[in-house]
Amino acid sequence: MHWRRKWQPTPVFLPGESQGREAWWADVSVVSQSRTRLKRLSSSSSSSNPSVFTGSVHTPVVPEQNCYSKHLAVLNNSSWFTAAILIYWRRKWHPTPVLLPGKSHGRRSLCSYCDCIMENQLAKSTEERTFQYQDSLPSLPVPSLEESLKKYLESVKPFANEEEYKNTEAIVWKFQNGIGEKLQQKLLQRAKGRRNWLEEWWLNVAYLDVRIPSQLNVNFGGPASHIEHYWPPKEGTQLERGSISLWHNLNYWQLLRKEKLAVEKVGNTPLDMNQFRMLFSTCKIPGITRDSIINYFRTESEGHSPSHLAVLCRGRVFVFDVMHEGYLMTAPEIQRQLTYIQKKCHSEPDGPGVAALTTEERTRWAKAREYLISLNPENLTILEKIQSSLLVFCLDDDSPHVTPEDYSQVSAKILNGDPTVRWGDKSYNLIAFSNGVFGSNCDHAPFDAMVLVKVCYYVDENILENEGRWKGSEKVRDIPVPEELVFTVDEKVLNDINQAKAQYFKQVSDLQLVVYAFTSFGKKLTKEKQLHPDTFIQLALQLAYYRLHGRPGCCYETAMTRLFYHGRTETVRPCTVEAVNWCQSMQNPSTSLLERKHMMLEAFAKHNKMMKDCSTGKGFDRHLLGLSLIAKEEGLPVPELFTDPLFSRSGGGGNFVLSTSLVGYLRVQGVTVPMVHNGYGFFYHIRDDRFVVSCSAWKSCPETDAEKLVQQVFHAFCDMMQLMEMPHL
Repeated sequence: MHWRRKWQPTPVFLPGESQGREAWWADVSVVSQSRTRLKRLSSSSSSSNPSVFTGSVHTPVVPEQNCYSKHLAVLNNSSWFTAAILIYWRRKWHPTPVLLPGKSHGRRSLCSYCDCIMENQLAKSTEERTFQYQDSLPSLPVPSLEESLKKYLESVKPFANEEEYKNTEAIVWKFQNGIGEKLQQKLLQRAKGRRNWLEEWWLNVAYLDVRIPSQLNVNFGGPASHIEHYWPPKEGTQLERGSISLWHNLNYWQLLRKEKLAVEKVGNTPLDMNQFRMLFSTCKIPGITRDSIINYFRTESEGHSPSHLAVLCRGRVFVFDVMHEGYLMTAPEIQRQLTYIQKKCHSEPDGPGVAALTTEERTRWAKAREYLISLNPENLTILEKIQSSLLVFCLDDDSPHVTPEDYSQVSAKILNGDPTVRWGDKSYNLIAFSNGVFGSNCDHAPFDAMVLVKVCYYVDENILENEGRWKGSEKVRDIPVPEELVFTVDEKVLNDINQAKAQYFKQVSDLQLVVYAFTSFGKKLTKEKQLHPDTFIQLALQLAYYRLHGRPGCCYETAMTRLFYHGRTETVRPCTVEAVNWCQSMQNPSTSLLERKHMMLEAFAKHNKMMKDCSTGKGFDRHLLGLSLIAKEEGLPVPELFTDPLFSRSGGGGNFVLSTSLVGYLRVQGVTVPMVHNGYGFFYHIRDDRFVVSCSAWKSCPETDAEKLVQQVFHAFCDMMQLMEMPHL
């Protein structure tokens, strides 16, 4: 049994600022490491012996004589410790070793108590390092079965009549006092041997086992906001701006390498930073039945890390190293490399566009990749250079329209643009359009989009601070020109590429996407009214859906669980009894304005409490997922709780008609597709003076309309603020 429909992405959440104890938001994804087992790429044996992630499995595939280990034991205030292994490779381009969570490695793997003291003293005597708190984070807890089932029953009420609800109550009681308790004990046992009992399951179920094309259905993306200040759309600026953007991105990479990126915290409590390791030099590899993730990034203290970029242009692939003689290239030097590539591609025939294969159904892409490698071993070397590259820089010939109030067209091009200049499996595609507009498209499996938001905001702030110009040296050193990577292809490969492009453009043509700014007010006014801005938007969406469709909309919002080791997210279900009662009151002419305001504030209070519970490990959706997967692993029949019609009707099993995420409080917007065919993808970010929302729907569904829903949301914003002008009861 799969918790989420196989063809749908996880909604993205991107935290933008400290929210205090009342609200912690994030998005969903996992790169997990629990128990180790050897897993090589099914289609090849790599000469660089990369680390492969399959589920939560991390396996350094490297000869024992080529590495050595440094073992550290960390004892935290909760009196538990984790044995961690840091593995250093001597050979180039080996991926980042990742600590194995909660697994005993025997007495020889533990350092002495004195070493522990020295490590702690070192941490105190130097500035904070990006990843220094990883080993001291608490394990992800297993919630109480009774509490989870109680919260589940509350969540299904808006979607049931009295008889249906009583039937579900009986099913829940039977589960709680029967098989549920046995599954709970097995889940608790699993959690004893893992610092995060969920991550392996989530990575597999949500991403790696998914067989539908992932570039459109799973990836997330978003436009850069440079157009709002120094970089409005302008032809002829693609390469100059692109080199500056790349230079700032590479500075962020160096901050990570040096572990100088600030540790994110809630108050004084550090959050898990593991996902930031996956931003650069990371790629998903297609498998016949399950994909894997390969990560080459290493901090400076861990050793060598790849330092080359991949550039896609008109179906061709180029690479060049961004380091020269030990120093990072300057923006003018990067521009020279990009100019060489563009001139070559514009004066010669287009390439075969092998990148389009990454848009295919996953098993077909895995088979096509195996065949490509079988044609010529050099094809594997090319694939590995793309996989290990820092990021993929995409030179796109499109010139999409964009304004600060309307990001619709550029967002669509970022999400569903030219497939020959996107490597859909890469963790980071940086897209440069012909008119000097930028965006990003990323595979969701390695990390949550909040990671991308951080780097995008860093780049945008630096561009703003430098007035959009390069203020460094104009000198260009004598640097080798980029290397073109030329695949060996035959008629079958070309047919595979054409087939991939055909299915991709067919689905792309079905997507409706709008991204608009609501500028009448923003966070500043909602704060003045003592309303949490995120909850404000979530309740506006509930009202908008109710008005447009005449019924409650089961909704998914992500809550951050990064307080815990390798924590990702939990599901908040904003469609509560309180929210529905308020929506009904807004449509009932006999309900007074004061009554409507009172009911709205009750809905606010309920939502805020749910968010707090979910962020502190007291949610129920991931818990129910764990119980269902335990039953599956034990070979037991699917419990009736998960086959009850109310389970899916309320959103369970990945059936939420509203798939939503806050993209934070910065100048960064995100987009993705709906979770179900008759649903909406709804992302938004919040600023002092505006709310920017993106909404997607499938044109082939006659009952959904993204444009209409957004207009209803904007109407709801105004209605809610008018209620707050009413005097208190």
